[in-house]
Amino acid sequence: MVTLAGVVLGRVYADTLLTLLVAGAALGSVLVSVVARRLPSWLVAPVSVLAMAGYTAWCLHLSAGRAQLPGGFAEIVGDAARNAIPRLLTAMIPVEPTPDTVLLPVVAAWLTGLAGAEVAVRAGRVLLGYLPPVLLYAGAVYVVGPNAAPAIGATVALVAVAALGLAVSGRPPGSDPVAALAPEVRARVRLRLAATSAAGTAVVVAMAAALGPAVAALVDTRPVDPRRYVEPPQVQTLDENPLIRISGWALNPEQQLFQVSTERPDATAPPEGVRIRLAVLSDYDGVTWRVGATYRNAGRILPAPDPSPNTTVDTLRQDITVGELSGRLLPAVPTPVEVSGARVAYDPATGTLIRPDGLSPGLRYTVTSARERPDVNLLATANTPAGDEVARVLHVADGVPDQLRRLAAQLVEENGAPYARAAAIEQWLAEHYRLVADAPSGHAYPNLGFFLFGPRNAGGQRGTSEQFAASFAVLGRLAGLPTRVVVGFAAPGDGPVRAADAYAWPEVLFEGLGWVSFDPLPRPDEEPRPVEEDFRPQPEDPPPSEQPEPTLEPTASPPAQAAPGGPEDSGGVPRSVLAAGTTGGLLLVVVGVLATLAVLRRAQTRDRLSRGDPGQRIVGAWRELTDALRLAGQPVAADLSASEVAARARQALTDTKPGTDTELRADTARGPDTELGADITRGSDDGTGTAGATGVTGNVEGGQADPAWVAVDDLARLVNQVGFAPGAVTEEQADVAAGAAGTYTRRLRAGRSRWRRLLWSVHPGPLRWRR
Repeated sequence: MVTLAGVVLGRVYADTLLTLLVAGAALGSVLVSVVARRLPSWLVAPVSVLAMAGYTAWCLHLSAGRAQLPGGFAEIVGDAARNAIPRLLTAMIPVEPTPDTVLLPVVAAWLTGLAGAEVAVRAGRVLLGYLPPVLLYAGAVYVVGPNAAPAIGATVALVAVAALGLAVSGRPPGSDPVAALAPEVRARVRLRLAATSAAGTAVVVAMAAALGPAVAALVDTRPVDPRRYVEPPQVQTLDENPLIRISGWALNPEQQLFQVSTERPDATAPPEGVRIRLAVLSDYDGVTWRVGATYRNAGRILPAPDPSPNTTVDTLRQDITVGELSGRLLPAVPTPVEVSGARVAYDPATGTLIRPDGLSPGLRYTVTSARERPDVNLLATANTPAGDEVARVLHVADGVPDQLRRLAAQLVEENGAPYARAAAIEQWLAEHYRLVADAPSGHAYPNLGFFLFGPRNAGGQRGTSEQFAASFAVLGRLAGLPTRVVVGFAAPGDGPVRAADAYAWPEVLFEGLGWVSFDPLPRPDEEPRPVEEDFRPQPEDPPPSEQPEPTLEPTASPPAQAAPGGPEDSGGVPRSVLAAGTTGGLLLVVVGVLATLAVLRRAQTRDRLSRGDPGQRIVGAWRELTDALRLAGQPVAADLSASEVAARARQALTDTKPGTDTELRADTARGPDTELGADITRGSDDGTGTAGATGVTGNVEGGQADPAWVAVDDLARLVNQVGFAPGAVTEEQADVAAGAAGTYTRRLRAGRSRWRRLLWSVHPGPLRWRR
């Protein structure tokens, strides 16, 4: 039974060594108890513990040798004793049998065998003696958790072995302990035994009937993983964002960080220098790029990743000796598959390593890596993945500067394929910016804005690889590319790696090719072009509302001149009549077109605000608001959230310069939506989802919030409700949204000039703009 517990636990180990060691502990502990059964009970436990100490020491020596752990035996044993439990629960699965991951199972198995054998053999209580191994078995199942298939076969074997033990330990046939008693006593004893057996059987049957369905229902339930209660190894603050270390290394280029010696078992691998990776940064909040990895204690053999289909893999083996490199991150060529000489923790998602105990000068380890090389001929037609799996590397934090968005749009407007977009961003950065070593560190939005658009004479348009890589990654995400930033070293094949070799580069994820690195750094012999020569700070085509207004009055016709050689009325239609008729016809056409556009626009607004379910009506009201902003010459980007659009809308009201206060107040208060606008202004909270002016900041006149500001916020709140709870909106909320759209549109329109207000109602843009 103790061995079966080792079989269950061994399913999450890399090989069968753990199962064999637990089986040896089970056999040794029971054998010691059986051999020493004639000794006094108080003497058996010390003898068994001494035997356990010897067997455990042999197990630790064997596992340390197989894992090739450095250090003396006493150091290894001490480390295993201190960290056995946390490392067992934080080790990467499959767990490599090392001293710290085999110590606890071996000791637990020996003590369980000792307790069970003493109770079952010495005391003769076989059923009670089953309790220790059953508890050990349950503990093994709990530790495995959801990381292996259900242990059905082992559990059935455990029950069968227990039943066999009860049968074998029963009394031999023909022996009757009550045969020697008097007939009257014998009858009473047998009656009492029968009643007790019947009562026990009834209790067992009742428990099976009551607990059976509940236990059966747990078969398909995902068990709890105890690893979630134990904090895995963490990186230091210094390593959480190693990108900021680039500028410091650039100022001390001769600092020797580590020494590397490279061996290529694959004879076909080219002998050029290698790129060594230190950290992968996938998370960006607009201020800092962070590692965001989950490291698990790992053994010598790391989980081998599946290579991308369209890549070739070559093997590299490197001996690395740490010099002045600090922190916990271990440099290695991606992707490491075997590490010896150092105890490491590994993150499979990024393929990076840390040493939980930290780096120290003189630390030497050997790492074998499987380096992938994508087929560059497929890059031009490769797609980028989408969905929840890559949402993390597509996320763009709030607060992106407008100039950054416009630059991303300009770079990708003529590049539809993902690789073409990435190449355009790479070429832009390489051609327009200067690589320097003394640029200050920083990659928040303001830092990137100054790097990309700041004046050259004030320190702009120059930076370290930190700014180049971070700018590429942000521009790439704005262009729809899954990107990340990598910090590492451009190292020679052999020799010292200095601080001057440290730099950062961006990577883009392509389907079938994996992560492909790009190099946006400028060429040393090229002079960068000023950004102002190629970047359009404003759109070339102004918004429709800013185009010259059409002149509706006809221009004066030139005076008619008499035809040479005859009088003016010498036959035919006079030219003045032709000019007047042509002008009148054109005016009729213009008036007809404008009337048609006005009717179509009004019908469009009516359909949006009154047709469909409440959710569709709220979305229609939102489109009315965004169209109004576009008509006012302040279009909003499609990737902005509702709250960001609301902020733009409020700013548009702030920038509005109405013709007269009388017109503005009349326009704001006029229309069929006055009651709805009043409800919004009052801030009624009647369950319709509107909160009125509560929490609204903006224009305040006479102690009350501006109705247009309130309308914008309420409409944004309703749009978010439609997006995240589409079935929860009501007809009343749709009416409120319609009133809010009308209030805001009238207020924004009232701030235009008289001709702009006339053109507003007949502008054809809302009829053709794509949604």
